[in-house]
Amino acid sequence: MPDLSDLVPGFCEDPLDRCDDVRGDADKLAACLADRHAQRLMLDELDPVTDGDRLARDDLTVDAGGSDHVFLGREADGAPLFVALNPDLPHGGAYAPRVWEAATLLTGPELSLYATARSLIDWHARHGFCSSCGGATQPVRAGWSRRCVGCGAEHFPRVDPVVIMLTEHDGRVLLGRQPRFPAGRYSALAGFIEPGETVEGAVARELFEEAGVRVVDVRYVQSQPWPFPSSLMIACTATALGDELRVDTQELEDAFWASADDVRAALDGEDGARFVAPPPMAVAHHLLRHWLARQG
Repeated sequence: MPDLSDLVPGFCEDPLDRCDDVRGDADKLAACLADRHAQRLMLDELDPVTDGDRLARDDLTVDAGGSDHVFLGREADGAPLFVALNPDLPHGGAYAPRVWEAATLLTGPELSLYATARSLIDWHARHGFCSSCGGATQPVRAGWSRRCVGCGAEHFPRVDPVVIMLTEHDGRVLLGRQPRFPAGRYSALAGFIEPGETVEGAVARELFEEAGVRVVDVRYVQSQPWPFPSSLMIACTATALGDELRVDTQELEDAFWASADDVRAALDGEDGARFVAPPPMAVAHHLLRHWLARQG
């Protein structure tokens, strides 16, 4: 397997000490809130606000409280970092063009920091009521969970696992496109893992459901947080038992088998390439590079 250390998708360079010991300790949290170096990320609802290649920050106000902020952790210089809660946010699964614009400006660690903040404040905005009894919930543990004021149930931020995979047959890989993709773009197939399912089982099921392809030899490659609103992309490869396709047009607009030359031309952005590759921020881009490197 090739060295992927220099191929990092977006949202994967977490720069924070997340300080789990602070979350449940009222005295430590109060000290962080009172720290004269404490700062707060500035967001425009769910969109990033940039300051050069960093996310914009302002000083934490003296009246900031632990119930209306999430303590994200400490930055490299030790400064506590928070983000304010907002109960009136739009749903975080909505298309976010300003994020893609900001991604061209922000450093990798700053983009990862944004992903954490976005996912957390979106989760809080959508979980004001208890799923057990319907009662109101309140933030606890420095914003890393919510507790029902009625039944006392504690709820934690969710992460939804998604498999994203390239399957190979006879020196080619299967690519597909959804109608919402930009013109010409094709990518790896993907789908949510269902309850009671393994990663390997989800890869095999999704490939058969979307393209009619049976696979074996599922192999993990890498992962990527995807904060739209809170997925974890689990990137894999697999080997197809045949190349006949039966495309589910409810899921995919089109699919085809791409050769190594097709993939190389797309990744290089060549004029006349058979397809447009996913951007480097997406783990699908790195899956394609991983597969191409193994072709020799």
